Amino acid sequence: MSRLYLSPPGVVCATGPDLAALRAAVFASAPSGVALNDVVWPGHSLHLGAVATPLPSVDALPLEQRSRNNALLLAALAQIRREVNAAIQRHGAERVGIVLGTSTSGVAESEAALLALAREGQLPEGFRVEQQELGSPALMLAELLGLGGPHYVVSTACSSGAKALASGARLLRAGLCDAVIVGGVDALCGMTVAGFTALESVDAARCRPLSATRSGINIGEGAALFLLSREPSAVCLSGWGESSDAHHISAPEPSGRGALAAMREALGRAGLEPADIGYLNLHGTATPQNDAMESCAVAELFGLALPCSSTKPLTGHALGAAGAIEAAIAWLTVAGDGRLPVHHFDGQRDAELPAIRLVAPGDRLAAAPRHVMSNSFAFGGNNAALVLSHG
Repeated sequence: MSRLYLSPPGVVCATGPDLAALRAAVFASAPSGVALNDVVWPGHSLHLGAVATPLPSVDALPLEQRSRNNALLLAALAQIRREVNAAIQRHGAERVGIVLGTSTSGVAESEAALLALAREGQLPEGFRVEQQELGSPALMLAELLGLGGPHYVVSTACSSGAKALASGARLLRAGLCDAVIVGGVDALCGMTVAGFTALESVDAARCRPLSATRSGINIGEGAALFLLSREPSAVCLSGWGESSDAHHISAPEPSGRGALAAMREALGRAGLEPADIGYLNLHGTATPQNDAMESCAVAELFGLALPCSSTKPLTGHALGAAGAIEAAIAWLTVAGDGRLPVHHFDGQRDAELPAIRLVAPGDRLAAAPRHVMSNSFAFGGNNAALVLSHG
């Protein structure tokens, strides 16, 4: 099988408008990105991973495609547009596909429309219910770029972005495409903030993965896009694994059985052993159950010496985009100089969890790791793990 390569990603998230901003944030000694605000829930000040930089206008899109979600996607697309255009020119529009992960799509637009309906007795003229259709991001990109290849959205909550990369790889392996735009996108909205708050899973302060004081997530937003193809690049997608433990509608299976299955499958597909992985980006949500499950699974598979970190205190948990944004962080690590993404928390380790190695400020390797893994776990026990390797 030929290798599958990932272009330098286009990314926008709470750390800033591009890959350079993300690089600066994840290797920095002090945390940034997530900030205190009430942008989606007026009167409730929470630490959220909101994108503060201006986004591209969606005014030129059809009404049914005008959403903040699609504006985030356009911001990421602009950063890889040259590679995308070259792929279309090289392979033809029918041979370029799109697979994206999302969970909110245009829910924020529907929330605003329903508030207007309650206030004014009618829906706003510019609102279309199709704005919250889950397939909207892929349809928008396909129409904008004039693509005729397969284009669809994966929506499996917090594993969506990672699973989109795996799905794109399968399209290439099956010979259905010669290049696939893969990634994830999600915009902040009141529904997710209120929903996770109802589950008692939201922390008003900056989240603290694996801390004894952890109490929940910071919800975020953003987008990350790659061009996945056989054209050589600095980083390849060498393995992916997916599993479903189906333990509970929202809680993970406590032993980490499903997480282990996904990680082992990713290693097997990459032809690697656990000792070959040089860094692991944790799902690391800072919820009590996720962190307990994941640290147990990581310790069982890798032992306690592998450098690990959760980057969600920087980006927030971007839900359907999280796996793609964290794949971008893995890309930066493989293509880097030995620096590792820092694990920011209060330093109070939970003594009841396995003492896996957490990356401290200043920690680095002699050279960039040849292979890194990124974990994404979701409601319903839907698990995904990716392995990115030096090209």
